Amino acid sequence: MTVTMMTSKEVAQKVMNKEHLFIFDVRNQSDFNDWKIEGENFSYLNIPYFDLLDGVEEIIDQLPKDQEIVVVCAKEGSSVMVAEMLSEEGRNVSYLQGGMKAWSEHLHPVKVSDLKDGGELYQFVRIGKGCLSYMVVSNGEAALIDATRMTDVYLDFAKNMNVSITHVFDTHLHADHISGGRKIAEATNATYWLPPKDAEEVTFKYEALEDGKNVQIGNTQIDIQALYTPGHTIGSTSFIVDDSFLLSGDILFIDSIGRPDLAGMAEDWVGDLRESLYKRYKELSDELVVLPAHFMIIDELNDDGTVAAKLGDLFSHNHGLQIEDEAEFRALVTENLPPQPNAYQDIRKTNMGQMTPNEEEQREMEIGPNRCAVR
Repeated sequence: MTVTMMTSKEVAQKVMNKEHLFIFDVRNQSDFNDWKIEGENFSYLNIPYFDLLDGVEEIIDQLPKDQEIVVVCAKEGSSVMVAEMLSEEGRNVSYLQGGMKAWSEHLHPVKVSDLKDGGELYQFVRIGKGCLSYMVVSNGEAALIDATRMTDVYLDFAKNMNVSITHVFDTHLHADHISGGRKIAEATNATYWLPPKDAEEVTFKYEALEDGKNVQIGNTQIDIQALYTPGHTIGSTSFIVDDSFLLSGDILFIDSIGRPDLAGMAEDWVGDLRESLYKRYKELSDELVVLPAHFMIIDELNDDGTVAAKLGDLFSHNHGLQIEDEAEFRALVTENLPPQPNAYQDIRKTNMGQMTPNEEEQREMEIGPNRCAVR
């Protein structure tokens, strides 16, 4: 039988379409348990590659005959070898091109909505990492929010849309992934905006993103209004776009809330987090559609592929917004937190311009799931 290659884009489309796929993951069990390809209708088998060096005869009956199978490893090489062994046993299988490293870097653009006067809003779903970034388009101009380091994806998308990127924003100083915001701003001569309270140690120039700042995109004047919402970081800033969408950064997610400890300031920032969520957000319209900077589990994807929900619905169902007692809230966001992201201190330093890791080092720093939320 022939061995075929499956791309991350093809796997992502299967996730979005809720298709069936059998994942044969040949990484170590600890790596698989920590982070894997998720799909609503995906099935899994995890057997480390080193347990298969003598052949696949003993495990081949564990693989289905009536499902599409893709073999997955960290970088691709091991999955190719296992796929070839399965092929020799008469199975028609694929391997994931580039392995989990490629899966971590894939961005899947999804249109969120039309905006007034012909504007559009897009969400870029980094499905293997849980990161979400955004592009607001209006009358030949575009603004980017929370761009990842895969800068070519945004630049190519803007080129295909025939728009110029004029503004680039980061809602906060990221600790789980390397921002592409500054690089994109330099490449396009766009204005790069950062919350100044998160930028005290940066080594580069930026425009201060202050509370109430209003940036307009295109002649149609689509508004991007800054709302200071500290708590995940001391500078965390949300955006209200076109009076309809709340880009919440890492303060509020669909199924959880942001953690305040990634700069070692959990006890100091928990009060800010509560005020942002329970006061600043409570004053906003329930009809605003929340668009966060991350998602935690695949179930948070809507049928159209977006990660989004009305603010009023989150105040009704999100467990992090249901805690009236302040002491109970403090305990939730300072105790029993999930592990911190891989290399998060080095990622913060990179985003401040204090480190300049090469491309391969950046990949290694980001490997693994995002961990920006309270459980």
